[in-house]
Amino acid sequence: MNLKLSFFLFLLISCFATAQQTITIKGSKPYPATENYTFICEKYALTGEVDVQIAKTEKGGILKLTIATTNDKTRISGGVYVDLVNADVIACLDKNVKETEEGKTTSYYYFTLAEFLKLKKTDIKGIRFIITGNSNAFGNQTGYFTAESKKNYFSTAFDKSKKTFDTAASISLL
Repeated sequence: MNLKLSFFLFLLISCFATAQQTITIKGSKPYPATENYTFICEKYALTGEVDVQIAKTEKGGILKLTIATTNDKTRISGGVYVDLVNADVIACLDKNVKETEEGKTTSYYYFTLAEFLKLKKTDIKGIRFIITGNSNAFGNQTGYFTAESKKNYFSTAFDKSKKTFDTAASISLL
């Protein structure tokens, strides 16, 4: 009996460990996605963080950017540039697919199949984006920002662990 219980627990834990994340855009079907990465955005004073997630679609992929805001009029808008480690740049046009809820704004950008194949081979170095909205004395920051693929704000010279996310490995598993 004890063996059956431990086998059942092992099976349950392994199912949760291999569970894949998904992205759903305004009622569309769910797409398989990477984990949610928290990129560092040092110049964004409100949180200093941007949540980044990438999904695979039939025609390429989706980039999901989420950032905390102080009001619902603030948005990530305009084009987005995805900088890769090998110095390639992927320009994403704004298709005006946005969501706002619970103090966060989310924008979605689409990759072509060729761009998605680049993401499978090379890690993301950073993402450049624009925040627009009302600017007042105690409102949100607006302007141009860069979210960098860093795991921590600070590290020492003696820390030899990888300090960036393995985005290419995660994307190639989709």
